Amino acid sequence: MQELLTRQGIPLSLGLGAVGLVTALILIRSVLSADGGNPAMREIAAAIQAGARAYLSRQLVAVGSIAAVMFVAVGFLRDWTTAGGFVIGAVCSLIAGFIGMLVAVRANVRTAQAASVGSHPALKVAFNGGAVTGLLVVALGLLSVGGFYLGVLKMTGSEKLAIDSLIGLALGSSLVSVFARLGGGIYTKAADVGADLVGKVEQHLQEDDPRNPATVADNVGDNVGDCAGMAADVFETYAVSLIGGVLVGHLTHGGVASLAFPFVICGISIIGAVLGVLYVNLFKQDATRSLLGGVTISGLVTAGLLFPATRAMFPDPVDFAGKVADSSAIFGCVLAGIVMTFATVWITNYYTSTNYKPVRSIALASETGHGTNVIAGLSVGHHATALPVLFICAAIWGCHEWAGLYGIAVAVVSMLSLSGIIISLDAFGPITDNAGGIAVMSGLPEGVRRVTDELDAVGNTMKAVTKGYAIASAGLAAMVLFGSYVEELKAHLPGQVFHFDLTDPKIMIGLFIGGMLPFLFTAYAMDAVGSAAGAVVNEVRRQLKLKPGILTGSDKPDYGQCVDIVTKAALQQMILPALLTLIFVVGVAAIPGLGKEALGGMLVGTIVTGLFVGLVMTSAGGAWDNAKKYIEDGHHGGKGSESHMASITGDTVGDPYKDTAGPAVNPMIKVVNILAILIIPILFK
Repeated sequence: MQELLTRQGIPLSLGLGAVGLVTALILIRSVLSADGGNPAMREIAAAIQAGARAYLSRQLVAVGSIAAVMFVAVGFLRDWTTAGGFVIGAVCSLIAGFIGMLVAVRANVRTAQAASVGSHPALKVAFNGGAVTGLLVVALGLLSVGGFYLGVLKMTGSEKLAIDSLIGLALGSSLVSVFARLGGGIYTKAADVGADLVGKVEQHLQEDDPRNPATVADNVGDNVGDCAGMAADVFETYAVSLIGGVLVGHLTHGGVASLAFPFVICGISIIGAVLGVLYVNLFKQDATRSLLGGVTISGLVTAGLLFPATRAMFPDPVDFAGKVADSSAIFGCVLAGIVMTFATVWITNYYTSTNYKPVRSIALASETGHGTNVIAGLSVGHHATALPVLFICAAIWGCHEWAGLYGIAVAVVSMLSLSGIIISLDAFGPITDNAGGIAVMSGLPEGVRRVTDELDAVGNTMKAVTKGYAIASAGLAAMVLFGSYVEELKAHLPGQVFHFDLTDPKIMIGLFIGGMLPFLFTAYAMDAVGSAAGAVVNEVRRQLKLKPGILTGSDKPDYGQCVDIVTKAALQQMILPALLTLIFVVGVAAIPGLGKEALGGMLVGTIVTGLFVGLVMTSAGGAWDNAKKYIEDGHHGGKGSESHMASITGDTVGDPYKDTAGPAVNPMIKVVNILAILIIPILFK
């Protein structure tokens, strides 16, 4: 067992990655075989599909041109093997998002049709559509990283070159992730905010009313933001965490087992993810219990299988750069990652679900006006930072005591290894949201919309949960990458002593610049949503003024105009904030007198403030959204009341918080750290 897992751990893990890929293909067939509804439903679904395809095709051209320049730069400045990894990472990140989105825009209409039969059939279709994205993310992540590593190792015979080249793959996936998250987030929230401000607030139309010219753009945005964007985001986090584990294993120990173990964790977790998906399909429960039950099964199976695997791979204590750890300590780090996942899910669920006090307090505050709603939402967002950060601190402290930096890396890989089931929950959200929109626009009975609304409320919470999970894991992953930066400096500049001392002005300058970066980044993202949403508002007002018959049903809105506006705005305005990371990292590193010490401080500053900014924005945004839904369910005056109008304002503020700026901080943190590692041999001699 020891010899098999140690020597053949990576190939065996790649075999399990192939199992995940095959399972995703089976789920695609299952979703596409479901009833696609009546002609009216299919017509609306086709419009959403066309809009999503058009946006992603244009995004591919925009990102591809930037990636081509980066490829050449990495090839000339570093080496062409690393540049090849950059291409693989970028392509796989795009594929994960593109295929997941293509399935989601077909699962939405089938979920709406299944809702006419019952809640559980609709849940199964929507979840299976989301599970395609979840399993694709982990399968492609494991296969790309493992396949590239083994390929370079076989071609060159150099383990060091194979590991160093993985940094290129991490950068490629991270770069695409930032663009996908920003572009998709700007698109979806510009359309959503524009649709709400005119449709709900000014014209008192219900959600997804077909008379609203922005409603198709809103539904398209759900897919390009929360399916394609989230898939690229978590693929990047998953791949970077796996690469970080391999890199730290190489730098702190270098043994075969320490390099193979992160792959084994990811491979075994795919078994857990597949069984979690099976659980949701087989057991008929209410939506929340069913989905969280799938996560629980996945986590327990993964932990149960990793216990004997850890004992087999580490039969004797191992020295990780001065920290000696046995199999029990290393398995403790595995458990810490799994516990972190459950803790993050529980905490985010508490702060964003309609079942608990935080969301209900925002709904209550809505009774006294728009301002008090916004104040209450901001308060919830700030409160929501405490518990995740304390858990992260405990995980860092405990894992470092058990196995040093390698222990933290193992915890991160363990946490991210559950992405297969967690991201299934996230993609479930936009599918149910779209299903509700199609039900309204095609005139399905009210009972169908009730089913889709119930699933959509659960989906909103699940989306918030997965964003909290992604950001918390990013905080841990960035800690590992910072440690890798320090170890890489030591390896590249032997004999030099590095002191990241807070009394050193260069370190403090780096800390301040790094701490500023997430705020500047999110400011540009929020600006983009605001200006694009304003353009949508003007277009909707123009159409309603030009064709008054739209509101009476005698004229048909021009949905394509709003789709075109947000597509252009998203593609134009995602460029600058995405490139800020490159500008600041290279700029700080290249300034004479600052260099490697200031860059190290910058990494820490970005990690700390980025973690808090991301947690505040995603938690507050999710809570605002569900507070609105709680009121719409008949509480605090119900639909059309003054409290409902106040909740719409809060939701409008929260939209770019939770779906654009907040989630995009996650890949931004990683890009800063990966770029820093990449440029060490280029700028520091």
